[in-house]
Amino acid sequence: MKTKVFLFLSAFLTFNITTFPQSRGGATSSGTNPPTNPAAGPGASTDIGKAANWDALVRQGRPGDYLAGNVKVAGGALPWEPIPLNVMCAGKTRYTSISDPKGNFLIAPTSADAPAVGSTEVKPKFAAQFVGCDVQAALAGFDSSSLTIVNHNMLDDPNIGTITLKREEGSAGAAVSSTTASAPKDAMKAFDKARTEWLDQKPDKAQKDLEKAVQVYPQFAEAWYQLGKIQETSKPQDAASSFSKAIAADPKFILPYEHLAPIAAQAGKWQDVVDNTTHALELNPRGSPQTWYYNALGNFKLGKADVAAASATKSLAMDPLHTAPNTEQLLAVILAGKGDYAGALQRLRNCLTYVPAGPNADVIKQQIAQLETVVPAPK
Repeated sequence: MKTKVFLFLSAFLTFNITTFPQSRGGATSSGTNPPTNPAAGPGASTDIGKAANWDALVRQGRPGDYLAGNVKVAGGALPWEPIPLNVMCAGKTRYTSISDPKGNFLIAPTSADAPAVGSTEVKPKFAAQFVGCDVQAALAGFDSSSLTIVNHNMLDDPNIGTITLKREEGSAGAAVSSTTASAPKDAMKAFDKARTEWLDQKPDKAQKDLEKAVQVYPQFAEAWYQLGKIQETSKPQDAASSFSKAIAADPKFILPYEHLAPIAAQAGKWQDVVDNTTHALELNPRGSPQTWYYNALGNFKLGKADVAAASATKSLAMDPLHTAPNTEQLLAVILAGKGDYAGALQRLRNCLTYVPAGPNADVIKQQIAQLETVVPAPK
């Protein structure tokens, strides 16, 4: 019976977990990221992109309900990618956010922070829980300054200040390619034009200018990478080729590895998933929730349950808002495979506290029902 339960859970794992797209950065109102559509530009993967009205977002909150700030790169331009921000309290990640294309970021409540419908509970100001905590950016290859959240930020001015990123000396890898500095003028002009078009939600025009940039300068790793992101939704194999060319041009450029992993997962190429995430983690040992998740998934599929469990646990520890929404479900399946059905059941019940209603939640409920047939009810 227990073997059948594990096979049942694993079947849903294959159906349900490998199909979610790689998400990047902060949470939406449901506490998880929407499916990312790189071709649609920055507004598709975050509600703090150009498509959103930043001033309106800030005006919606009241003092104490949210905090805001800005991140900049010393001596350089902001990368195309949203920059992850972590709120660290007593050495643990308590909240994550991402910047918009101008470097702005918000620390604001999700639906999970609101009282239940019909509840008379009065919650304290959202930002109060972060007093004394530090906010840092997390961009591979860069050192981040730190901002400490203090009381006056909540009551007088929600703006906590500016975080500055500086190039890290001797870094093994980076989220910005060193080849960009060597790009000829014509290639850089096409690249900058493509970024403007991407921000303006014009992916077709951006793709043409990125193709022009790599034609002028075939070693332009960041242009290959951004081209791959645009191709990722509709032409994953073309995207994989572009990401591979980015890596060939600059093996220390981390971001392409992170995008090759989900493409390989969709194709069931589990060794490739592990290889790409391992390369990314060698270059940036801290990793990201998504990188650790795919490393866990790949190792699980290759029969390395202990390695998979360790990676899934690291993903969860740095992802309090569950931006990689299936990690805990994966960990439940790993625990079930080891015979720890009570532990697996607890993990799945916890999933229901943050997974929004829908097909995924329905699958989890079915998994819970199966586990309850082999886990004795508490007396």
